[in-house]
Amino acid sequence: MKTILIIDDNTHIGNMLEEVLSKEGYRVSRAYSGTEALLVLSGICPDLILLDLMLPGQSGEAVLPKLKGIPVIVVSAKVDIDNKVDLLLGGAVDYVTKPFSTKELLARIAVHLRTASDTPFRPSLTFDDIALNTDTHTVTGNDAEVKLTRTEYAILKLLMQNQTQVVTKSLLLERISEDTPDCTESSLKMHISNSPS
Repeated sequence: MKTILIIDDNTHIGNMLEEVLSKEGYRVSRAYSGTEALLVLSGICPDLILLDLMLPGQSGEAVLPKLKGIPVIVVSAKVDIDNKVDLLLGGAVDYVTKPFSTKELLARIAVHLRTASDTPFRPSLTFDDIALNTDTHTVTGNDAEVKLTRTEYAILKLLMQNQTQVVTKSLLLERISEDTPDCTESSLKMHISNSPS
């Protein structure tokens, strides 16, 4: 049974969605704020998330970058096209504007769950003879384990996830600051020189 997490502070909409999704055979979890959602996600790993933007505490926009590896459909009353584009580029797989058709939403959910299941999650990233396991946070080079600091691991992981793209210094600092707020521009060169090559 697939699990869907609804992150919405509107009780009426949340109850309606829970009822509709339950009838379709989904298991439903609820969170009423961005902060509560992150707490809930520390204990469960849903198959898909329905995310409202206007939440108490942390907004949906602030929470979205932290929802890694899970398809997120934004369900919001905001209709600004730039806002939609930013969210889709920022990690959401879809955007549904309130008020919405439950039939359409269910169809979109089914499509994204099917797409997600067709793309198996691979915890291992490889490049030449370097292997990085995102589950165990271990790195091996030439079949020998390589000891990295938390920051070095975050840098290597980002570079290995974007092997065909140029990763700018500013993007590198922005992305890894989520996990390693201690990394600064001046220390970046030192960390990169310590990474395996």
